[in-house]
Amino acid sequence: MRQIASGLQFPEGPVALDDGSVLLVEIKRGTLSRVAADGSVSVVADCGGGPNGAAIGPDGAVYVCNNGGFEWLEIRGRDVPGMQPADYIGGRIQRVTMDGAVTDLYTEVDGHPLRGPNDLVFDAEGGFYFTDLGKRRPRETDRGGLYYATPDGDRIEEIAYPLADANGVGLSPDGSRIYVAETSTGRVWYWDVDGPGRLRRTGNGPAGAALLHGFPGYQLLDSLAVDSEGNVCVATLITGGISVLGPDGELKDVRKPPRHDPHVTNICFGGPDLRTAYITSSGRGLLYELEWHCPGLELNHARRG
Repeated sequence: MRQIASGLQFPEGPVALDDGSVLLVEIKRGTLSRVAADGSVSVVADCGGGPNGAAIGPDGAVYVCNNGGFEWLEIRGRDVPGMQPADYIGGRIQRVTMDGAVTDLYTEVDGHPLRGPNDLVFDAEGGFYFTDLGKRRPRETDRGGLYYATPDGDRIEEIAYPLADANGVGLSPDGSRIYVAETSTGRVWYWDVDGPGRLRRTGNGPAGAALLHGFPGYQLLDSLAVDSEGNVCVATLITGGISVLGPDGELKDVRKPPRHDPHVTNICFGGPDLRTAYITSSGRGLLYELEWHCPGLELNHARRG
């Protein structure tokens, strides 16, 4: 991996743009930001709270999972997110335009407030799946879940609940399978998809999920992306890298930074042939890039169009 930007305030949710720049969120800063090809950073929008995952929608706007913010800790010189803060604004899904306009699209589902939306992925029909990791307080923790929504603000559904710290989410290349990584359990689950937001519950895991892979020992998982071979590329904290899981669940590879970095959190694919992986290190405030062995996936709605 090659470092291309530093000094970021807990970056996650990278989105590669056609001009060679990378959009990402800075959770501690509360912004959607752009990293230019030369590594310079500019703010696109002030989202408030804790912008977390991001994705380009079919209308060209950026859709952001906002977790509502954290109490921030500094441990050995690194930023670490802590408990739900006193100024918590609540979880929300936001629509952000490139001129900086921010609209709160969803704040609840069936009367239940969103707590800590984390990551999202669009399907070929133009809707999106997103995870809600929840929030932590001194003596209690929210349960997480998986949701489906449309970018017009008219439909939001809870489709898998409860999950433990639901974090990364991604779709298989043909859209027939949805993957979710649980942070605290070190497991990647999947469901077969019967239609937009419709899951087939054939496993014995939470909410009828099937187990793709369970990591041994103490390994925390963060976000994920799927490449064109169907590999699930999941950020693996503590051990520090991107673990590459085949569609059958086999651990095929682990791609690591040049020095140990336990803060690797997110991955996306870009470049003219989609063979450049962009990877965030949140606690160290870095953005890396490296050449991937195969292309990533185009946006589902881009392939449809």
